[in-house]
Amino acid sequence: MASPTSILSLLLLLLLLLLVTAAVSAAAAIRIYPREHVVRAEGDPRCESWKFAVEVNAAGSWKTVPRPCIEFVREYFNGHRYLSDSRAVANYSLTFANSVKVGKDHGRDAWVFDVDETLLSNLPYYRANGFGSKPFNDTSFNEWVNTGSAPPLPMSLRLYKKLKSLGFKIFLLTGRGESQRVVTQQNLLQAGYSGWEKLILRGPYDEGKKATVYKSEKRAELVKQGYIIQGNSGDQWSDLMGFALAKRSFKLPNSMYYIP
Repeated sequence: MASPTSILSLLLLLLLLLLVTAAVSAAAAIRIYPREHVVRAEGDPRCESWKFAVEVNAAGSWKTVPRPCIEFVREYFNGHRYLSDSRAVANYSLTFANSVKVGKDHGRDAWVFDVDETLLSNLPYYRANGFGSKPFNDTSFNEWVNTGSAPPLPMSLRLYKKLKSLGFKIFLLTGRGESQRVVTQQNLLQAGYSGWEKLILRGPYDEGKKATVYKSEKRAELVKQGYIIQGNSGDQWSDLMGFALAKRSFKLPNSMYYIP
């Protein structure tokens, strides 16, 4: 029978072997996944902070994605994070929509949607044009719009259809010009959207107005017509701010461009 001293020595030896094995494993892990690799996989903290500032409207007016963050933005929109963040916004929107007693105001419950980067996604255009690394180009963007080939943002399409089934009156309020009405309508229908009450585009008297002013004025017209704007969805703060505000506004992610 082994003495207590021998048993204690054996336990200490086993403990030492376990510690050495753990240290070797950790060293191997460090070699396989160096610290800089882990940071890249999680995202550059500087660019995460920049994107956060953009989304909460703390970054102010900006014209291009900062050069160190171009790859970060590319990976964000090409990966799963963009769809995941869009899904989260859609889910919160639907939670609120389900809380509204639609119909008690004689069918005047309205929901306003922006179009670009809200219902339709222009990622094919931005993939070919640097993901916001260059200043916005009206000419090339309008050429893209006129192809009428923008796909739907999947989570917004799901939300849109659910809002229709709940009985909301849906209004589409876009910064696109009146000359693009036909191609915009066709693109929306092709993408799966239908049954909206009105598609509102910039007319001759809206030219030169900042988006916040233009969209506020159009919302005010809806309010004067007796509609109650319960929800408003857009990818820019200028889609959501100003006056004649919705009871709840929901911002979708967009760190590719800024519209005042």
